[in-house]
Amino acid sequence: MRIVSFGFQTWGRKTLQALIDSEHEVVLAVTHPASEQSYKAIFSDSVEELAREHGIPVHLTERADAETIDFVKRVEPDVIVVNSWYTWMPAELYNLPPHGTLNLHDSLLPKFTGFSPVLWALISGASETGLTVHRMDEGLDTGDILVQRSIPIGPTDTGTELVMRGMELIPGALGEALAALDSGTAVWRPQNKAERTYFHKRSERDSRIDWTWQAEDLERFVRALSAPYPRAFTHYRGERIEVLAARVSEARYGGTPGRVIVQEGGGAVVTGADAHRGGNRALVITRVRTAAGAEHDGAEFFARGGYLTDQ
Repeated sequence: MRIVSFGFQTWGRKTLQALIDSEHEVVLAVTHPASEQSYKAIFSDSVEELAREHGIPVHLTERADAETIDFVKRVEPDVIVVNSWYTWMPAELYNLPPHGTLNLHDSLLPKFTGFSPVLWALISGASETGLTVHRMDEGLDTGDILVQRSIPIGPTDTGTELVMRGMELIPGALGEALAALDSGTAVWRPQNKAERTYFHKRSERDSRIDWTWQAEDLERFVRALSAPYPRAFTHYRGERIEVLAARVSEARYGGTPGRVIVQEGGGAVVTGADAHRGGNRALVITRVRTAAGAEHDGAEFFARGGYLTDQ
């Protein structure tokens, strides 16, 4: 089959590499121009460089505009494959090839449609995440499913580790999907709209710690926001600090959410909406980083006690 690849950064590059390694012909690679503003530094591998190394024509664009559609029409693809494409794609484009357009989304659809699905899955307490290959339609991650692969979310996994493991699913899942299209054996499964969950794009506010959450939820929150993602943060004695590592306390504590208690080898912070009842575990912060970039052990940093606050 003749394939056009749309993608950006490491997700797009891994997808293009999988296509190159397949028996199919990649006739065009469409990608965004390189950006130095992305905080995902470790995920910024170049799609353009890989394509040019293999003699694949490249079209650089910020959006799927009329020029892009014209480029795709001229190469006459059998299918378009999309992974990590950051702007809207019109129906004229995704319906153009005979097999339509396959989108790779890093969740088990219909759960966690939208943005940062792996991080939200870990934060929310999901037991697994994965990769879905589905047909692009007018909705956001709502098209019929062709292939799904899952990975469990372990008790110590970080958001970055899960993202990396999820990307390793790309070659196998994409290979299965293309083989089904090529052989005419593809079975499309409509998504159950009643089971759909949608999560919005993350911003700085979404990394701020809410001390009314249960300690178990906050521990996952800290693990989810691992480097290079914006770290979980709070304020202590007027200074913004990032929480780099934490665990759930062995003992149960009572009091006010956000109160620091120096014990259990770190700063134990009482959490939970019912902390005043004294039945909750606490979040033991073991590593922090100040606004100046200095890292400290939690026990040392919180030796004076006090409160952690929103501002």
